[in-house]
Amino acid sequence: GGLHVRTSDFDYDLPREMIAQYPSERRDESRLLVLRKHGGPFEHRRFRDVLEYLRPDDCLVLNESRVIPARLVGRKEKTGGRVEVFLLEPAADGLWRALVRPGARVADGTTVVFSEDLRAVVETTLDGGKREVRLLAEGDPLEAVDRVGKVPLPPYIDREPQAIDSERYQTVYARVPGAVAAPTAGLYFTEKLL
Repeated sequence: GGLHVRTSDFDYDLPREMIAQYPSERRDESRLLVLRKHGGPFEHRRFRDVLEYLRPDDCLVLNESRVIPARLVGRKEKTGGRVEVFLLEPAADGLWRALVRPGARVADGTTVVFSEDLRAVVETTLDGGKREVRLLAEGDPLEAVDRVGKVPLPPYIDREPQAIDSERYQTVYARVPGAVAAPTAGLYFTEKLL
């Protein structure tokens, strides 16, 4: 027969106290685990040592996506009920695909108010629990999202976002807005290292 792989084969215990809740103060001080292509012992290094493993003909591909603070918390315009809208990706005609919580209590057509100058109308229910929402702002909706939204932290970070997160969960070369999660492989580069 063929190879049978179950997702449970990849389960492992990761004690919560071993999950860093804040990033390293210096990006390039983060740990780097080196696995040799042709075998040999693992090496435990610091990310700044990555230069020792690059050759002149290697190619680094940098994802220049800039994370937007895609987590919006607001209130239903009519009832005042709390609603969280997590923007996933832009869709056609100015709409965004999003996750809306509590989804079962937010009917299509509901207006959610986030601030004086930002609101959203939940327009359509999609497959997989997603919704299409239309952002309404006095100016550019993404500028309003930048002011009002919160940085979406990874699910294993068990704390509320703080001001420092908007900078630390960006790469130093991020410039194209629109990502809703950090391209984490690049978080450890510093300007100097690049």
